Amino acid sequence: MTSTFEKPSRRRTVLVTGAGSGLGRELCLHLAQNGFEIIVTDKDSDGADTTLSMLPKSQVGRAFELDVTREENITRALRQLENQNIDVLVNNAGLQHVAALESFPQQRWDTLVDVMLRGACLMTRSVLPSMRQRGYGRIVNIGSIHSLVASPYKSAYVAAKHGLLGFAKVMALETANTDITINTICPSYIRTPLVETQIADQAKAHGISTDEVIEQIMLDPMPKKAFITSEEVAATITFLCSQHARNITGQQIVMDGGWTIK
Repeated sequence: MTSTFEKPSRRRTVLVTGAGSGLGRELCLHLAQNGFEIIVTDKDSDGADTTLSMLPKSQVGRAFELDVTREENITRALRQLENQNIDVLVNNAGLQHVAALESFPQQRWDTLVDVMLRGACLMTRSVLPSMRQRGYGRIVNIGSIHSLVASPYKSAYVAAKHGLLGFAKVMALETANTDITINTICPSYIRTPLVETQIADQAKAHGISTDEVIEQIMLDPMPKKAFITSEEVAATITFLCSQHARNITGQQIVMDGGWTIK
């Protein structure tokens, strides 16, 4: 059966924030293999450069230092792209801190929300005008299972990730008159360095071993008992970028091994 949708006339360009390590780096590598041109951004310029060096040799890409909480930094980074269009924005930058609210440093709490919620807002606002001008754009927020449920000792992270869902719904309504979509992918645990740190933090907070954290806290709520992979997330992003997904907008794409169906 022949598709009714035209293929894009050029390779789509995707900008990934927080791409200097962890899931962001993995997404860049997988998306490059799926045919996207990659713009690697991270607060750590060395990390961004390392990710760029890992892309396939045939892949054209660029790397920039980018702090998603600073408007002037975003403006400067995007100005360096000159006339290069950003077709896809992946709001991936994130961090974690595990502590009871009474002992949660307020500055640290504010930083988590700044990076994961305000940062997504600033980045989205920066790319929307050119997307509207071209009549095409895809914005993908990397949310979390904690966009839907809560865990103790993660008040800032849960608040920020929940906020992404509301933000995406509003943006979906504001962009409904053109071929721009915004969605939030909500995976449960992916075995990244950030999660490795969480395992250690959770073990300390709960007074249990790291193996018990994996079995009793991370995988126990998941009927499938398996970590989500970065390949699964990248494949979902690839689909959302296609014309076949043009009517999927303002949605939460849940990848949780059955966690939230119980």
